Amino acid sequence: MKSLFADAAPMIGFGPVRHTRLRPRVNAFAYQGYFLMLPMRALQQRASAELARNRSSWLSFHDADHGDGRGPEKGGALAWLDELLHKEGIAGAEGEVWLQCYPRVFGYTFKPVSFWYCHDRAGALQVIVVEVNNTFGERHCYLLPGARYGQQLEAAKVFHVSPFCPVEGGYRFRFMHSASTGRLVARVDYDDALGALIQTSISGQLETLGQHSRRKAFWQYPALTLGVVFRIHWQALRLSFMRTPWFRKPRVPPSFVTR
Repeated sequence: MKSLFADAAPMIGFGPVRHTRLRPRVNAFAYQGYFLMLPMRALQQRASAELARNRSSWLSFHDADHGDGRGPEKGGALAWLDELLHKEGIAGAEGEVWLQCYPRVFGYTFKPVSFWYCHDRAGALQVIVVEVNNTFGERHCYLLPGARYGQQLEAAKVFHVSPFCPVEGGYRFRFMHSASTGRLVARVDYDDALGALIQTSISGQLETLGQHSRRKAFWQYPALTLGVVFRIHWQALRLSFMRTPWFRKPRVPPSFVTR
């Protein structure tokens, strides 16, 4: 099957974020929005006129928003990723690296989760790095080696994200894409000690990043980042009204990466 990402041009995905909490009462919501899908190795070789990278624009991408926060003068986020894979003994991921993330909008960003899809030179997926940020300004990465599209991948939860979820149990990941329809789905489910608790997905119809898609993003979602932050706090308020159990924030895990 031809890869959905064969052309290695920056893309933008329009679609919903879905979230369902199953206990102690069901709380479900879906919000429309968009995300970037960026071919990081291709962009390292040649800049894209359609993407404002490390510079001011109403919609932009900045390397310092990812990884260890290094800027382009030190190789940027891709250099951090390659160092991470080397340190973790991951070989064979020298092909294209696609980064699914939220952009900066009018200079402001909050990225609850980003996904690094690392392929070999033949275009086969090898490993996925799940990069998580919480509202306390902390960041952690889950490394998923041996990844395949459509396959369930698992990782123990070690990083605090929400005060309404304990740091226990684990995540179940599934990533799906269709070359024929141009649709991408990233699903993350969370199980605590009692079983399934949270079901989440980010999906989108991918389009080439260009004048038309940028205008579409601007007019349909002019305050994307502010909307993300507002909805996080609004849903937290709703859970408080539902008397959902509260968990204290623990210390950050000693390692920046969980494998």
